[in-house]
Amino acid sequence: MTRANIPQSAVLSVEFDGHIATVWLDRPEQRNAFAQDFWVDLPELMDALGRDNETRVVIIAARGDAFTVGIDLKAFGPIFMSGGIDPDLSPAPVSEVGRRRAMYEGLKKMQRTFSSIADCPKPVVAAIHGYCIGAGIDLITACDIRYAADDTTFSVRETKIAMVADVGTVQRLPQIIDPGRVAEIVYTGRDFGADEARDMGLVSRVFADAATTYRAALDIAGEIAANSPLAVQGAKAVLSAGRGRSVEENLDYVALWNTAFLHSNDFVEATMAFLEKRPPKFTGE
Repeated sequence: MTRANIPQSAVLSVEFDGHIATVWLDRPEQRNAFAQDFWVDLPELMDALGRDNETRVVIIAARGDAFTVGIDLKAFGPIFMSGGIDPDLSPAPVSEVGRRRAMYEGLKKMQRTFSSIADCPKPVVAAIHGYCIGAGIDLITACDIRYAADDTTFSVRETKIAMVADVGTVQRLPQIIDPGRVAEIVYTGRDFGADEARDMGLVSRVFADAATTYRAALDIAGEIAANSPLAVQGAKAVLSAGRGRSVEENLDYVALWNTAFLHSNDFVEATMAFLEKRPPKFTGE
C-alpha cells in the first residue's frame, strides 16, 4: 500500500512525518463532535494505516480548542428521539423486535469504530487538550498511550444524559485505572482535570498546553518508530493477548510468538549494529 491509498475524510485529516502518521480530528468549529461521517471514516482510516508498511506509529490529535465534546447531539438528535433507530433506515423495521435489532446493529457498528484503534497493529498515542468528554473517553481508552494538556477537562458524560456509556469506556477503563475510580467517575459523570487524570493513571503525562502535548506525542512516537516495527507490533500483540489470561498462558503465548518471529532481518540488524557500535536501521522484515 502506498500513502496515496489512505482514504480521505471530511471530518478527519492525516499528516505524515516519516514513519509517524497523525490523525487529526478536524471539525474545530463543532469542537470535534462526532457526527455520522466520523463513525464510518475512522475505522476505514485506522485499517488503512494498520496495513501501511511505512507507518509505524499513529498519533490521534485534534484541531481547534477541544479534543472532542463527544457525540454530536444535533446530528444524532433525530436518531435519539426515534428510540435509537435511524429514521432514514430503509426498509423501516415494522416490529418491536426489528427496531431493537436495528438499534443493536447500530451500536455494534459504533463500537467497532473505537475497536479499530485498539485493534490497529501499530501503537496509537492520544494527544489530548481542551475537552475530552463522553465518546472522547471511549476513544482515548482504546489508545495505547495518552498524553494531556493541562487545560483538559474529562468526563464520562453519558451518565449526565441518562444513558450508559456503550462504545468502549465501561469495558476498557477498568483495564487502565482502579475500579473504584472507574465507578466514581462513571456513576457521577463529573468533570475532572488533567492532574487528576494523571493521578488515576488515565493519562501518562501532563503538559503545559496543546502544542507542547503534541510535540511530546511526536517525540515518544519517534522513539517508538526508531525500533524494529516487528518487535513493537509484536509487543502490542502480546500485551493485548495477555488481557484476561493467566501468567502461564501469557508466557506460553510469548514463547510461541518469538518462536515464529524472533529470527528476523531486524534481529540480525540489531545484533550487527550492537557489535559495530552504530545505530540500527530497521526495515520491518
